[in-house]
Amino acid sequence: MNIDLNKNTHVSFDLWLTLIKSHADFKYKRNLLFRDFFEISQNIETVAAAIRHFDVFCNDTNQRTGLNFDTFEIYYLILDRLQVDVADIEAAKLSKFYLACEDLFLNHMPILIVDGLENVLKDLQSRNITTNILSNTAFLKGITLRKVLEYYQLTPYFNFQIYSDETKISKPNPAMFGLVYEHSNVIKKTHKHQILHIGDN
Repeated sequence: MNIDLNKNTHVSFDLWLTLIKSHADFKYKRNLLFRDFFEISQNIETVAAAIRHFDVFCNDTNQRTGLNFDTFEIYYLILDRLQVDVADIEAAKLSKFYLACEDLFLNHMPILIVDGLENVLKDLQSRNITTNILSNTAFLKGITLRKVLEYYQLTPYFNFQIYSDETKISKPNPAMFGLVYEHSNVIKKTHKHQILHIGDN
């Protein structure tokens, strides 16, 4: 696909499977952590299947409704599927697990998909084209994903970042793209037809 950047004043990027993908070892180790942290009796294959099911289910639901499942809601759905009594699990324990999961994630840093991404972003800057991240979230929140961009020293190339756990709405909800339009206009006057969004689906 050929894109004439002369027609654009702003470029919006999805994050997962557009700029980054998971480290090969992360999901398996995350599944082990989930099983052990919550003392689940089922084998790891069953735990992995439950996590995968609700990962897909919640993502698909978010895309259809334009709303956003909270990370802790997803945890509760998985735990209930694995026959754990969720009435005994308070939010403080879920927060503790999230921090452990984040630590594991940042020690198995996602892989950049685009070779020379920094050069691409530098080129956009040289053209006076502003940029942003617009990403749906699930197991990992925006506060964590920002740390990935900081790790790769890419944060300065994005004028702003928008994540669905923070907005409580998900792409393709038009309101999510409306936020890109609003934020980009704070930086400089632009028109909707001059904004390009790049994603994987």
